[in-house]
Amino acid sequence: MEGTIGKSRALVIGGSLGGLFAGNLLHDLGWEVDIYERVPDDLASRGAGIGTHRELLSVLAGLGIELEERLGAEVGDRVCLDPEGNTVHRAPWGHIMSGWANVYRPLKDRFPAQRYHFGKGFVAFEGNSEKIAARFDDGSEVKADLLIGADGLRSGVRAQLFPGLEPEYVGYVAWRALVDEHTLPAELRQRLGNLYWFGLPPGEMIVAYPVPSRDGAPGHRDWNIVWYRPIVGDQAFRDMCTDAHGRHHGPGIPPPLVRPEVIAALKRDAHALLAPLLAELLERSQPFFQAIFDVESPRIAVQRVCLLGDAAFVARPHVGMGVTKAALDALCLYRSIQIHPGEPDAALARYERLRGEFGRRCVARARRLGAYIEARARPGRGWTEEQTDQRPERLMREVAAALSDIPELALEV
Repeated sequence: MEGTIGKSRALVIGGSLGGLFAGNLLHDLGWEVDIYERVPDDLASRGAGIGTHRELLSVLAGLGIELEERLGAEVGDRVCLDPEGNTVHRAPWGHIMSGWANVYRPLKDRFPAQRYHFGKGFVAFEGNSEKIAARFDDGSEVKADLLIGADGLRSGVRAQLFPGLEPEYVGYVAWRALVDEHTLPAELRQRLGNLYWFGLPPGEMIVAYPVPSRDGAPGHRDWNIVWYRPIVGDQAFRDMCTDAHGRHHGPGIPPPLVRPEVIAALKRDAHALLAPLLAELLERSQPFFQAIFDVESPRIAVQRVCLLGDAAFVARPHVGMGVTKAALDALCLYRSIQIHPGEPDAALARYERLRGEFGRRCVARARRLGAYIEARARPGRGWTEEQTDQRPERLMREVAAALSDIPELALEV
């Protein structure tokens, strides 16, 4: 992905995957690129499992990164179990799953280390149609031709562009956990096999599947667990987000501060609601939860500022393409600049047209796929039978489907 556009300069706010995709691609285009990350140290300790799509693998391959055994684990069929452990539906799958850190590491290693800045909290930007300047919490200021907001769900760049636009909590949470396969009894490992497991209690969904181990060792795997659960009532959600000292943490309590009794109640529910296989796997985990949000920015490019990844749109995880969307956003920005060298207005207009429509369609699809869970949390909103359809054959086909199998999204890629 080489190119020569001169030495234009870009500032990327946010050093996670979206920022690294943008930083690497624009660096290859000949730009001077600096990435600013607010946390003070490396992000590779993050442990979420992620699904991959052919389009994500293509972007990585274009950067010289191959998703070999260290980065990806091939998973077999999808199997849905009832609470007694009986198979209620099975569907062919054959998909590569990966882990957040397994993609972050090669992207981070590829980007010039001296241009990746830790511990730089973004404060504000100032600029016009030609130049932009970003200020940071250490008092420093940096100027550039383009500012890219890739700073995630709570984007400071988006907040300045659109004051008052906040992530919207949708009434349910995702309990998450990673379990080292080598800590499991051999008999349980054998029963889990190499499958993508589903459980569908009324108004809920749990999935469990193998991903490459966080240690990167070939042949080592973790089991990724995600359990979507509705939370009925504001007080119940507030209680979950309150630590043992009575301090409320809003919708984002740090995982170590989740009270033991909240986790114990979750594990009791697992034995009551889930197949024994899934309940046993969850019992051996250290789960934490994340509230689920929608974010839909009205614009993703304004003068010399653009938004990318979750800073632009947050689609509920059921579409299974948060990382893929960020990679495709960065690729579209790269191509738009290639197509319109020296014409930033035209480049950003193309980027906004293409990726804005894709983002809006992702959010709409994710809302539809999660409606049956939201309906359980907010029963008085007049949900239709179609919205509350929880048939396993539908969900197992549509959740994290390939882009080529989603007409409203495939058209926009």
